Amino acid sequence: MKYDLIIIGGGLSGLAAGIRSAHFGNRVCILEQQGRVGGLNSYYHYQGRIFDIGLHAITNYVPRHIKSTPLAKTLRQLRLSYDDFQLLPQQISRITFPTKELRFTNDFNFFIQEISEKFPHQIDQFTKFVQSLKGYDEFSAKKEFVSTRQILQSFFFDPLLIEMLLCPLMFYGCSWENDIDFAQFSVLFRSIFCEGFARPQDGMSKIIQLLKTKYQHCGGELKTNCKVQKLHIHQNKVSEVHLSNGQTMKAEKIISCIGLPETKDLCTSWGGKTTNRTTTPRTGALSFMESIIILNTMPSQLTFDTTILFYNDSERFFYQRPKTLIDTSSGVICCPNNYQTEKPLPEGMIRLTNLANFTLWNGLDEEEYHIQKKFCLRESLKKVERFIPGLQDRILIHDIFTPKTIEKFTGRRQGAVYGTPDKTKDGLTPIKNLFICGTDQGYLGIVGAMLSGISMANAHILY
Repeated sequence: MKYDLIIIGGGLSGLAAGIRSAHFGNRVCILEQQGRVGGLNSYYHYQGRIFDIGLHAITNYVPRHIKSTPLAKTLRQLRLSYDDFQLLPQQISRITFPTKELRFTNDFNFFIQEISEKFPHQIDQFTKFVQSLKGYDEFSAKKEFVSTRQILQSFFFDPLLIEMLLCPLMFYGCSWENDIDFAQFSVLFRSIFCEGFARPQDGMSKIIQLLKTKYQHCGGELKTNCKVQKLHIHQNKVSEVHLSNGQTMKAEKIISCIGLPETKDLCTSWGGKTTNRTTTPRTGALSFMESIIILNTMPSQLTFDTTILFYNDSERFFYQRPKTLIDTSSGVICCPNNYQTEKPLPEGMIRLTNLANFTLWNGLDEEEYHIQKKFCLRESLKKVERFIPGLQDRILIHDIFTPKTIEKFTGRRQGAVYGTPDKTKDGLTPIKNLFICGTDQGYLGIVGAMLSGISMANAHILY
């Protein structure tokens, strides 16, 4: 059978591209190497519980009456309702540095007031900066890298404010070390500060199942436990898709959601160049250790009411691959219990995130690997105790992802969850009928991933 479209990867961007394409009568097949769809935002079962893999928050949250936003567009294009996602808004989040703290909610005016109180000498510049972002089109912006640090320094003379603005945005979507392309920064600033955080009532499992069902009802075909071995290129087009089980498939067009370097590795040739990057996309250098902790009490009983806390131990935020297994000098503390809900979670949960070094983790033998996981968790918890006293005495169970885990289960080289720094904003590759969607197209977060799949289907399949 020859398909109109084969999608490599059943993550959120792949499912969205599949729904959009299949809805208009295209014969579509999604190939997912794991047994379950969802990709970087999937879920798994552990000790009788369902754990989300990547979910701290859904960004781009807005109330249902606000229509001209990424969330509203995503729901409209996928023909889903606002209630389908059952989103719970955050309570309050914090950016904590040694001398100052900024709080933010889903009300941007609250954040403006925080800036005014904590940085009164910078509020006029902040207002001008926010105004400059209005109407800025990130995906028609210059293709080459534009330093956010340089742009922020042109607006703000207080370096601490610059570092505090960068910290949460880098943790939630940056593939560069110590700087970020301004187009990416603009996307993240809008989605986190101007719009906000929410969490699905029952986690990601219900959303993934919803998207999977919608895709199959549109006539899409799904093959799980189906790994692509190579893409045979003939006359600068994908002529055949070879699977690891020996089967061969054909399609008029291919969309890959597995990453740009990873897609290049599948191709038997990769010639020419597109307008926005070199022919050899770099592997991302940044990865994380993520610890999921179940408590025998609620975080509120430990006087912790913050939804997400971003901390940094110095006045300068260093966002780079650490020289040790993990870097606990900065991190993210996420509390799924601290969203606004009338149906509380049955148990207390904390998620801890720290920058980690893939090469060092990958070089450990099995015994040392397990020893170091326990050691690094203890080191991470020491920092968290400043914000949640008594946490270590309340731990019921825990599970840990390292960069090695991320690479194994997602296929992302070196566990680089935010992909290559060499984004391809138009989704084009040197191969005529092969397109990229997802993180390496430049869209970020859960809503961004779905919007990426939609945009690539609209631009290259439904045009």
